[in-house]
Amino acid sequence: MPNRRALVAGLVLGLAAVAAPLGAFAQEKLPVVASFSILGDFVRQVGGDRVSVTTLVGPDGDAHVYSPTPADAKAMAAARLVLVNGLHFEGWLPRLVKASGTKATMATATKGITPLEADDDHDDKGKGGHAHAHGHDDPHAWQSVANAKIYVANIRDALSAADPAGKASYEANATAYLAELDKLEGEVKAAIARIPAERRKAITTHDAFGYFVKAYGIAFVAPQGVSTEAEASARDVARIIRQVKAQKIPAVFLENVTNPRLIEQIARESGAKVGGRLYSDALSADAGPAGTYIRMMKHNISEIEKALTAGPA
Repeated sequence: MPNRRALVAGLVLGLAAVAAPLGAFAQEKLPVVASFSILGDFVRQVGGDRVSVTTLVGPDGDAHVYSPTPADAKAMAAARLVLVNGLHFEGWLPRLVKASGTKATMATATKGITPLEADDDHDDKGKGGHAHAHGHDDPHAWQSVANAKIYVANIRDALSAADPAGKASYEANATAYLAELDKLEGEVKAAIARIPAERRKAITTHDAFGYFVKAYGIAFVAPQGVSTEAEASARDVARIIRQVKAQKIPAVFLENVTNPRLIEQIARESGAKVGGRLYSDALSADAGPAGTYIRMMKHNISEIEKALTAGPA
């Protein structure tokens, strides 16, 4: 009898040892790489617990000037799906794809979005001798909530194609998140409506808010173009200062991905008020005020409303 019990126990343990890896394999998450933090958040919202997301350019990171790391190449090589913004936002990505040898499917989250032409008319050259580009697309499409919904639909479809077994889950998650974005859109428009029409104008560090301007009617002026790679010239800064004074622009805003000295100089020499910090190209850390896309947009519109409605220009 003891021998039989020992035999049964041994069989049970053996079966458990075989079943454990099989169970782990059955629950394996889809390895996905997202190029930057805002896109990474969208993927997590739609993917839920079926995906494992690696974000290349993390919180407060500047994707315009990012330099990939060996860890990025490793993540790319292991991925089954890579999601990118497109519209020339990730200029470093082709080199990373080649270096990693990845076989992952590449999906562009801005597919179907009508791009704005970059309003980049600066003639001077910035650091590194790079001239500002002319006539190219503005990549910051996520600054319109309506565009964010297109991102989500594209991500849902890309995840479903990479993991057909999870299609129902991805569709349910996307539907719930799209409802949250509809609510967010209403909140942003309501906040804009509370700002007097003549005060709906401000200065930001670089031209990341073109889609926001088109969607919501706030006029933003930036001394830099759509990329932070090129520095504003002295002529650009002088022009902005004259414009602030002439148009009585109420406030200038810092951004989380740019050096604050430029905005501080403009505020000092023009008399405009320095508003809060806006999140343009990257989320904050999770514990910060803009740890998700929805929190980012709520934070930004709150700072904009507060600065543009308070006090005289």
